[in-house]
Amino acid sequence: QVQLVESGGGLVQPGGSLRLSCTTSITISIFYIMGWYRQAPGETRELVATISHPGSTNYADSVKGRFTISRDNAKNTVYLQMNSLKPEDTAVYYCQGHLTTTPPKDYWGQGTQVTVSS
Repeated sequence: QVQLVESGGGLVQPGGSLRLSCTTSITISIFYIMGWYRQAPGETRELVATISHPGSTNYADSVKGRFTISRDNAKNTVYLQMNSLKPEDTAVYYCQGHLTTTPPKDYWGQGTQVTVSS
């Protein structure tokens, strides 16, 4: 059974930093794309950042220059380093693993809460 487990969320003041981790139960290299998404109360889930197996990254405009996604294939883990956090970054953050199978298949973690507040 494939599992993605997030950790690292919490409460942080505006301007602070957090690092989220997502560890997979199978070799992470099987996922061509790993991503972080977030969902604020009353909002739809939105893309935050993605990273491909070769290492190409993509970011939402709202987090460019503040967030960095990375993956450690040896540790089966993808990270999201979040700096200069703002109250509008408050959301549940979800890890996603995308398989380029036919048909494509996505796996999701259970989510971790990030709250930015003074």
